Amino acid sequence: MATRSPRHAAPLAAYVLHRYDWSESSLILDLFTREQGRLAVAAKGAKRPYSQLRGVLLPFQRLNVSLGKAAVHDEGSSDVQTLRGAEWAGGAAMLTGAALFSGFYLNELLMKLLARHDPHAALFDTYAATLPELAATADETRVQAALRAFELSLLQQAGLLPDLSLVTLTQQPVRGAARYALLPESGVSDATPGRDAELGGEALIGLQAALEHGSPAALRHACRSCLAALKLPLRAMIQYHLGPTPLRTRQAMADLQSL
Repeated sequence: MATRSPRHAAPLAAYVLHRYDWSESSLILDLFTREQGRLAVAAKGAKRPYSQLRGVLLPFQRLNVSLGKAAVHDEGSSDVQTLRGAEWAGGAAMLTGAALFSGFYLNELLMKLLARHDPHAALFDTYAATLPELAATADETRVQAALRAFELSLLQQAGLLPDLSLVTLTQQPVRGAARYALLPESGVSDATPGRDAELGGEALIGLQAALEHGSPAALRHACRSCLAALKLPLRAMIQYHLGPTPLRTRQAMADLQSL
């Protein structure tokens, strides 16, 4: 694997979110880096049979990458940096089966909800902590809690999640014994029985406290108390911010389940 010269910048911690064919021998990578956020990177020669990068540029594996100057993409954009080298930095085993779909779901969310060159170190760490949780396929509650916690973290880091401890329109504190709805357009609102998926005030307060604490484990624990009630509101909120285009991974999972 390529080593960096002392005159080059320090390597970046990164994950491969997606890869596109650029030419017969090269790839364009969508990387999620801790230091610089999402980046488009040209991996020249990565598809060649003897390239050292072939076995390194894999999804869900933590990498240390070294980047060079911008390359010109086919469409004329120079917002694509050149990959100088990549080394495996350790991590969990490759995801398989249902966990693989869940991992690609996280990647698609990152690509569609985060702008390029907008670093989110805490979200990077949350992503890294979430991947091993997805592999616990024998414990569905653990997997679902990890997914809900990541969705909440991503929405918060992207500036799309309201304060869950306040009723959005009135800015009054959420009451622990009351029931609320989490709506895409209006945030935390008084629930309408029979129409809204209801969340207890105590659960919302706990979720907000865990988000502010910043611990992925604490947030997963808070999600466990309201998993069933959280799933549909978070799905609706994500779709609201994505617009009319459905998530490919969600559609693929639905198609697979129908078979």
